[in-house]
Amino acid sequence: MAHVLVVEDEEDIAFPLVRTLEREGYEVTWIDSGRKALEHLLLESPDILILDLGLPDMDGLDVCRAARDGGFEGGIMIVTARAGELDRVVGLDFGADDYLSKPFGLAELQARVRALLRRSQNGRGDGSTATDTTTGLRIDVDARRVISDETEVALTAKEFDVLALLAAHRDKVVSREQLMSEVWDENWFGSTKTLDVTIGRLRNKLEEAGATDRVVAVRGVGFRLESGQ
Repeated sequence: MAHVLVVEDEEDIAFPLVRTLEREGYEVTWIDSGRKALEHLLLESPDILILDLGLPDMDGLDVCRAARDGGFEGGIMIVTARAGELDRVVGLDFGADDYLSKPFGLAELQARVRALLRRSQNGRGDGSTATDTTTGLRIDVDARRVISDETEVALTAKEFDVLALLAAHRDKVVSREQLMSEVWDENWFGSTKTLDVTIGRLRNKLEEAGATDRVVAVRGVGFRLESGQ
């Protein structure tokens, strides 16, 4: 049973949302403040975090960033009245996987939750491990872990899926269309800038971990994972 954490301070929004998710068969926890949510994440690791930005005690973006900095690797879906493209980009840059503007239909939210869970499950693959013996970058598909030499690289679900797909086609170009289709699925309605944001975070994390592999942009086509020297 998947565990969904709903962080929403408005009762009239939270109650129908919680009831809908419970009818879908999910275990649901409802929390009405950012600090309580972060405290909860220290004890539990839900599969999906549904996060409102307009919380009474702190901005939801800060909750999102703190959750990622604290090692949370589950899916994060932001639900908010902030509907501008810049707001979406900032939210994704802070570590969110999906962004849904209020008001939204419960059917659409259900579909997006299912998509987040499906991508996470599909990313586990068949348990094989792709290993680069030259650079020491190891990608364990089953455990969803990436290790550079002796350093584990903490990635979000989307960052891992992008890296795993690029690694499966190492030194070959993977088109933007293929990445969007396989990582975000063909029903993604948001801007493709989310891919660029995810690639940027992935590059930074690999560099910080000392990995010599590089994610290279091929202008007008897509991206390629190149082995380091």
